[in-house]
Amino acid sequence: MSDTEQRLARLEQRLGAIEDELAITRLILSYGPLVDSGSADAVAGLWEADGVYDVDELLMNGRDEITAMVLSKAHQRWISGGCAHFVGAPHVTVNGDDAVAVGYTLMIVRDAASGAFTLRRATANHWRLRRGADGWRVTTRTNRVLDGRPESPELLASTFADSHTGERGSTV
Repeated sequence: MSDTEQRLARLEQRLGAIEDELAITRLILSYGPLVDSGSADAVAGLWEADGVYDVDELLMNGRDEITAMVLSKAHQRWISGGCAHFVGAPHVTVNGDDAVAVGYTLMIVRDAASGAFTLRRATANHWRLRRGADGWRVTTRTNRVLDGRPESPELLASTFADSHTGERGSTV
């Protein structure tokens, strides 16, 4: 292989890694607007058919349970009362057709009496994703409220455990 062919192959590999990170980031960042608009099927479509959404308050297995959460009376009350799930930009690590991302979400709610917005919860998020025929989908999302419990910062740190070994992986 010539030097030019080697350089092009490396460039294609780097571009592919950037495209993967961008696709995963876009998927994760779409969660807030979709869940706050009540787009239940689109929210569930972010997950694999048998994907898991593990929130410290609720465990959902599969798209049907995720759809049901978005359509639930409790969630619909959040939407009608005024709420925003603000999703911070994730840190994404891609390894072939699997990926892990960590980040934060904030749930902001409006108080009907005063009209003021307040922070309901700040949450650590750990996402596991897989690339399939339809692109990237969530296999497992684990959320833990940042209330001092040790599992929340451990969830955030877990993806960085191997990143300080000196190896340069496909983290972009």
